[in-house]
Amino acid sequence: MGSRHGRSTLRRRVALLGLGLLTLAAGCTNAPPPPLVTTPVGSTTPVKRADPGEVVIGVDSVAGGLNPHKVADQSALTTALSTLLLPSVFRPAADGTPRLDTTLMVSAEVSRAEPYTVTYQIRSDASWADNAPIAAEDFVYLREQLRAAPGTIGAAGYQLISNIAARDAGKIVEVTFAKPYPGWRALFTGLVPAHLLKDAPGGWANALRDGYPTTGGPFAISNLDRDRGEIVLARNDRYWEQPPTLDRIVLRRAPERGVVDALRAGHDQLALMQTDSAGADLVRGLGDTVTTHVVARPTVATLVVRPVGPDLAAEPVRRALIALLDRNALITVGTAGGPEAELRADAQVLAPSAAGYAATMPAGPPVAPNRGLAQELLTAAGYTNPAGAWTRNGAQLSVVIGAPEEKVAYVTMAGEVRRQLMAEGIDAEVVTAPADQLLTTRLAAGGDAVPINLLVAPQPVGGDPATVMATNFGCVPSSEGSAAVPVNPVGTCDPAIQPTIDAALTGAIPLSDALSAVEPALWRQAVSVPLFQEADTLVVRPEVTGVRAGPPLAGPFVGAAEWRRLAG
Repeated sequence: MGSRHGRSTLRRRVALLGLGLLTLAAGCTNAPPPPLVTTPVGSTTPVKRADPGEVVIGVDSVAGGLNPHKVADQSALTTALSTLLLPSVFRPAADGTPRLDTTLMVSAEVSRAEPYTVTYQIRSDASWADNAPIAAEDFVYLREQLRAAPGTIGAAGYQLISNIAARDAGKIVEVTFAKPYPGWRALFTGLVPAHLLKDAPGGWANALRDGYPTTGGPFAISNLDRDRGEIVLARNDRYWEQPPTLDRIVLRRAPERGVVDALRAGHDQLALMQTDSAGADLVRGLGDTVTTHVVARPTVATLVVRPVGPDLAAEPVRRALIALLDRNALITVGTAGGPEAELRADAQVLAPSAAGYAATMPAGPPVAPNRGLAQELLTAAGYTNPAGAWTRNGAQLSVVIGAPEEKVAYVTMAGEVRRQLMAEGIDAEVVTAPADQLLTTRLAAGGDAVPINLLVAPQPVGGDPATVMATNFGCVPSSEGSAAVPVNPVGTCDPAIQPTIDAALTGAIPLSDALSAVEPALWRQAVSVPLFQEADTLVVRPEVTGVRAGPPLAGPFVGAAEWRRLAG
């Protein structure tokens, strides 16, 4: 044992001596120590390959109702979904004129002059995705809702229908009108499934609020997640016509910068969003890698001066309020310097992007404010302003300004109206409510409800122009032989110009002749101050082909069935 212990001690001493010599050698040389050799670990970065069957579109919102026939639900999203999911008898051609949609229809034509009758023949294979046929009951249901429900679009045309008859299992529909109606091609766009909606809880008020119960177009909703901000549209496998080129269209919400970053990285292939000046700069920063278009919506942001209450029932008081307002400032805060600022609406009936549009706004307010004129009008109406507040019979002139709470730009404009009026000695209050309440029940509220005197809201301008004029500014009889009543958010109609509106609606006089008489009267009545046409910016990356701005007031989704995404 002693021998083994001696040998072990010797080995330890030799090892320590060797270590010391190595340390000394290292300290006497400039050479670095030998490199540490390691074995690399293999790694891969997953790269998502482009899916040629999918297009992702960046949008700024997926909120709001989805009913294309309700003023409250108007948005780029609603237009997109209704175009892709709902059948229409006519769709706009490239120049905006209505063209028969042969994916749904065999024919549609005036078949009798007296009484004025249009006969529609629907394709025998056209059906909803749940296999129910698209048929006469869908025509009847849409007509019944749009002629009676408040806040609907194009109501004047449906109110002319006196009867709808069907034959051949509902595939042939005969629509009879009380009067000739040359604008009939604007009817029955965005047909909805009557068999599912007629008995749905909440009725028409809730129709299409949170989605579509079925589809009658080339796409269907496979997922709608408002919390995540994503809507996925998949090819409708039960579509009876030529299927679309794409398998899926994904609408994905993000703020302006997020959408632009996604476009730059190629995560989004398209974008459709309202942009302010900062957003427009971000899009321009993408340079030549994208193409951009301004897509005008079928709505005009409008300040409605409602002749309700003891004060605004008088035309001079309404004119005075308009004379105190700076319309240019309202447009500036509403558009925030975005492309919409170039679409100033200077006419009552036609939108800036519509065929035949021409400015009709007369000199004076609302072109520019005129405090002197306002003072004259208010004084003549019995108001005094001894201490900086306009009063009559001891009460200050006071107004309530309404705006849809979901539309930030409209709430901002309402606040600017309040600021301007308060600065001129008029008490003003802003109230907001969900659009579907504000533009229907809230405007019709009575009793103890505080009436809305001024309303900042979208005014529909799409479809047949004579029908737009009659719906937005006309009267209809409340019943046989009764006095005419307004059917519009303005809350008034003028019996003096109603014959002219009716004549344009029935084709008795040209639209241009009607506008020359109606436009000056509307400006004179001081019930509506159009501001600007709403618009979106469409951005397209080069790997997607076939995307265009679309026909006037229709949008780019009209051609979505033919979009293609290049592989790679």
